[in-house]
Amino acid sequence: MSDDLRDLYQEVILDHGRHPRNRRMIEDANHFAHGENPLCGDQLTVFLKVGPDGVIKDVSFEGRGCAISTASASLMTEVIVGKTEAEAQKLFEDFHAMATGGEAHSGDEFEDEIDRLTVLAGVRDYPVRVKCATLAWHTLAAAIKDEQKVTTE
Repeated sequence: MSDDLRDLYQEVILDHGRHPRNRRMIEDANHFAHGENPLCGDQLTVFLKVGPDGVIKDVSFEGRGCAISTASASLMTEVIVGKTEAEAQKLFEDFHAMATGGEAHSGDEFEDEIDRLTVLAGVRDYPVRVKCATLAWHTLAAAIKDEQKVTTE
């Protein structure tokens, strides 16, 4: 990866970390879960408002964490809205694969979304940071399954 691209990715992460999108509570959420990364103390709650058709109408998060954890949650909320719960699960799997160095299974189905999330792909070189980047996604998956709590341990 070129230095210019690495700098751009770092700027995007810092922007989302300092000015997270959708950091709020959804009062009428019908799914939520609490996530925790005990290794570094990151904690967040993901709120979902899912319509009767299974489409995610709104998603948000609250909590505290490092820049990577917050940026990942912020980016996640931007790419998940309008997806079905099944599509959100596939995106979680693709993101997790990208963050851990595995292979995505959805092919081109979520190409635009994965392109937006690529800014976080560098965490795979720092195993301890993978948990920071994937915390929001694990919490999203738990919320979809109506599991109230998840941990990265």
